[in-house]
Amino acid sequence: MKEIIMCYQGEMALKGLNRASFESVLSKSLRWRMKDLGDFKVYKAQSTMYVEPQDEQAQSNMNEAYDRVSKVFGLAALSRAAVCEKDMDIIKATAEEYLGQTLRTIKTFKVEAKRSDKSFPLKSPELCRELGGFLLSKHPHLRVDVRNPDLVVMVEVRDFGAYVHGPKEPGAGGLPVGTSGRAITMLSGGIDSPVAAWYMARRGLALHHIHFASPPYTSQAAQDKVKTLAQQISPYTGNCILYVVPYTTPQEYIRDHAPDVLFTVLMRRSMMRIANRIAKEIDAKALITGESLAQVASQTLHALACTDAAQDLPVLRPLIGMDKSEITVVARKIGTFETSILPFEDCCTIFTPPHPKTKPTLEEILEAEAAMPGLAELEEKAAAEVERIRIDMRQTEEDEF
Repeated sequence: MKEIIMCYQGEMALKGLNRASFESVLSKSLRWRMKDLGDFKVYKAQSTMYVEPQDEQAQSNMNEAYDRVSKVFGLAALSRAAVCEKDMDIIKATAEEYLGQTLRTIKTFKVEAKRSDKSFPLKSPELCRELGGFLLSKHPHLRVDVRNPDLVVMVEVRDFGAYVHGPKEPGAGGLPVGTSGRAITMLSGGIDSPVAAWYMARRGLALHHIHFASPPYTSQAAQDKVKTLAQQISPYTGNCILYVVPYTTPQEYIRDHAPDVLFTVLMRRSMMRIANRIAKEIDAKALITGESLAQVASQTLHALACTDAAQDLPVLRPLIGMDKSEITVVARKIGTFETSILPFEDCCTIFTPPHPKTKPTLEEILEAEAAMPGLAELEEKAAAEVERIRIDMRQTEEDEF
């Protein structure tokens, strides 16, 4: 019995003349993710991607392959399926071999059929009756429940064969990473920014990340935490580079030369300018933050307007209308929550004034920056001294991007 992974398209099917380019990126992503698991053949037919093992190593790694495929953006649903010839007797035998153990442990089932190959002699309702009757004869304890069965047995008769499987499982959805361009995530180490990265990768953005470190106020453990977060979201976002900016000197300069009530907004503007410089070096077209409206003083409408005005790239804030509990649900889902709450400091929380101004004006921000003529040089130096850390979604040492 041969087993494959069937991957069903969702939104991509609506892309019209651009659909082929989206499918090409998706195929490339699937092949890359399977590369170290054995020889897998990836191909497309009838709006479905097939991931088919070609050797024993690949067959033995089907569990890991399925897990990786489930994290690939661009797929609405997926299933593991047994492949057989388009012959009714063979379909029956395959269904019993593939799903018989499960059928022995449940009480109710139903059969659903899809006949894409119209040359197959049985229509879908007839196929359901034939297969359902056969499985009932093999498992007399079962009964058919078409409304709420314990198991849905599915059979698809397609161009290349018949495919028997259980119910489809939800895929990651969205669009293939890279089809919408490239952006940089400002990855702080908290709960929000990894979730923001996940949301924007889901919309097809290829991502790199930037992190601001301020030793000795922030520790190596804090930087390692951010690296771990980048690694944890890489199965969704793909390979990337984490840019670590040495930010101690600019941050101390702002602390010593600016009104403390404006410190946080001035620091955010400074970070945006540095991120903008790095983004343009790598042809990234946007910056991504994990900001949520009014969550803290620097995330009011007034403060965000002042922050955005510091540079000229679009700032994407996918969490802007979400509260912390909603963000936390997604963080748990993608596996970053427990790392995010580790008690290591980040530079956004040091030197924070007790009563920051929540409604700053751009005029007073520009006035404060005019009183810091040395800040631009310090920002330029920090951007030039950035450390680049390679994050590989497969956790290998291969140098491929």
